[in-house]
Amino acid sequence: MSNHDFANDIHDEHMGLMTSYRWKIDPKLVLFVLARYQFVAKMLAGYGTVIEVGCGDGFGSRLVRAAVGDLTGIDIDAQMIESAKLLNPNIHFFAGDMASMDGTWDAAYCLDVLEHVEPDDEDKFMTEFSALAPVGIIGMPSLESQPYASLLSRMNHVNCKTEDGLRATMRRHYKHVFLFGMNDAVPHVGFGPLAHYRLALGVN
Repeated sequence: MSNHDFANDIHDEHMGLMTSYRWKIDPKLVLFVLARYQFVAKMLAGYGTVIEVGCGDGFGSRLVRAAVGDLTGIDIDAQMIESAKLLNPNIHFFAGDMASMDGTWDAAYCLDVLEHVEPDDEDKFMTEFSALAPVGIIGMPSLESQPYASLLSRMNHVNCKTEDGLRATMRRHYKHVFLFGMNDAVPHVGFGPLAHYRLALGVN
């Protein structure tokens, strides 16, 4: 029995479109995604203004918002942005791409987007991303993880990278680059080829 009295403390919470889908088909995916957001929240704790590129339904964004002064989220999917706005009234959400945003931020992050960017468009994407803020975090599945990914994921993941590949991409756009691996919900600095997910922190 709970020692909390819920009679006057009931919250009608929803998970958002994409998160609800993940919870339905494979609940552990929600845990993995939230662990990535928790990593970002820890890395950017105390920053004033932060922008998320490719925020989706905004479910994980709440973890980062609790750690920073002000959070903006953008996504090209207007349906996801509408879902995000319902979940998080204290985060600024906009439908659009990076080119549509006017301003600079203290830090930027982008999770599970770069793997969908065609290699020929990668440097344009990274140039726009690194121009948003002097500190940037990129998260993406590792190339080594793809034999274990679903068919749908493999079809959409056109640009997954090895540790050296992600480091090279980041170093074209940031002066200092720090690489981390992640397996399930655990971030680490272990043997790169065994990582199922990669996180790169860039600083200019």
